[in-house]
Amino acid sequence: QVQLVESGGGLVQPGGSLRLSCVASGSIFRVNAMGWYRQAPGKQLELVATITSGGTTSTTNYADSVKGRFTISRDNAKNTVYLQMSSLKPEDTAVYSCNAVLVRYGSSYSGDYWGQGTQVTVST
Repeated sequence: QVQLVESGGGLVQPGGSLRLSCVASGSIFRVNAMGWYRQAPGKQLELVATITSGGTTSTTNYADSVKGRFTISRDNAKNTVYLQMSSLKPEDTAVYSCNAVLVRYGSSYSGDYWGQGTQVTVST
């Protein structure tokens, strides 16, 4: 069993900051990549940021709409991914969901796992 649990969402004023966290737990052999996606009301799910890990190096990828404002990071030892969000805008309002591509113990293949999501609301 694998579980992803997000935290850190909430209500923030435009221009403010929030930090999201996501912890992956369970029968995990190796986490290949983690990321954040979001879905606003009436819109499709969109990628926010992803981070892979090659040991001491990692590769990040950001949606154009968040570049320069959001930073994704990862603690491999804790199977945790963070999303530091700054200069938040009303259009950042959405449910933010954590994703992990990982290999479970006893498996030869990686699988896609999702958290339940955390609401981020940017409003006055």
